[in-house]
Amino acid sequence: MPLALRRCARLLSATLLCAVGSAHGAAPEDFPACVEGLKARALAEGISPATADAVLDRVTWQDRVIELDRRQPEFTRTFQDYYDARVTETRVERGRALLAEHRALLERIRRESGVPGHYLVAFWGLETNFGSYLGKMPIPDALTTLACDPRRSRFFGGELMAALRIVDGGDVAAEAMEGSWAGAMGHVQFMPSVYLRHAVDGDGDGRRDLFGSIPDALTSAGRFLAGLGWEPGLRWGREVRLPEGFDYALAGRGERRPLSAWRALGVTDAFGALLPEVDVPASILVPAGHEGPAFAVYENFDVIMGWNRSEFYAIAVGRLADRIAGAGRLAVPPPADAPRLARADVLALQQALNDAGFDAGEPDGILGPATRAALARFEGARGLVPDGHPDRGTLDALGVRPTPAS
Repeated sequence: MPLALRRCARLLSATLLCAVGSAHGAAPEDFPACVEGLKARALAEGISPATADAVLDRVTWQDRVIELDRRQPEFTRTFQDYYDARVTETRVERGRALLAEHRALLERIRRESGVPGHYLVAFWGLETNFGSYLGKMPIPDALTTLACDPRRSRFFGGELMAALRIVDGGDVAAEAMEGSWAGAMGHVQFMPSVYLRHAVDGDGDGRRDLFGSIPDALTSAGRFLAGLGWEPGLRWGREVRLPEGFDYALAGRGERRPLSAWRALGVTDAFGALLPEVDVPASILVPAGHEGPAFAVYENFDVIMGWNRSEFYAIAVGRLADRIAGAGRLAVPPPADAPRLARADVLALQQALNDAGFDAGEPDGILGPATRAALARFEGARGLVPDGHPDRGTLDALGVRPTPAS
């Protein structure tokens, strides 16, 4: 019997023990048995014994990873909070300098992937501030900890196997594999499974090194976006102005119409000029409600969300890319006085909506789609702008007093 199969057979009981422990909530004392089970899995999946031993014999349980995985934000983040922290003048200036410095590389990537360089630089800027901070958490430790924790063990077990394959392939040494607490790594913060599928050798040295090679990292980012369906020649979207009396029930990614149809409804560009008479499908987003900026977003916006499922993130990438390419600031900035709601405030808001007859579902402290829809119905019934956002007028009407931020 081959060595790998003999070792796998010997460790099968450890695998089962790990599964039983995970089902009841893996504690640090269960960690060694779980690691042995993961080692058995690695061998069964074709990872070399040398790599499995070298990496998994050295991993340690990381309490900090579990703490961060469980952490819930005390306050909801407003669009202004998010946007202003990411699309900064310093980042714009640095991005413009790097766009010029790497112009030849970025033009090559554009020809190969269809993704313009200013978008790649924007992703780079948001993910690691242009490589200035890649993260310090040992990736094998983080992924093993999460794989031995019951909450998302299946997902992170798969990511750990992908990380071991990266080491096994010689692209990155295990000791150099540092990144975020959740396993994202390198200049563009790929998860290991994405690294395996989309990382490429951009500098011709025979390795796919997203830690030490900017050509590898940016070329891989272009390939990833192309794989997600990037449409060459199409922007992410644009800032727009909405007409007086706009029906906010039409806002949201679930409603998509040609730009020509939005033009017919009175939507203009950010400076009041008519939108082009074209059939490019677009949705209208109002991330800060009717008092803040509005955006028409296109199919490439959905591609950006394939990288990160946050609308705030996708808007920040698009706007940072625009700024790096030479665009100015937002014509309508986010409102500076938008309330920051604690989870207890959202719970109170949801209960108040339910009590008033506007079904927000079971209160859970999360300002999700059901809550926003109920909020919009309440606002419309009370003569407020029905944008589904909890501004101060809406909160006053519901009798909700936001918790002061400390």
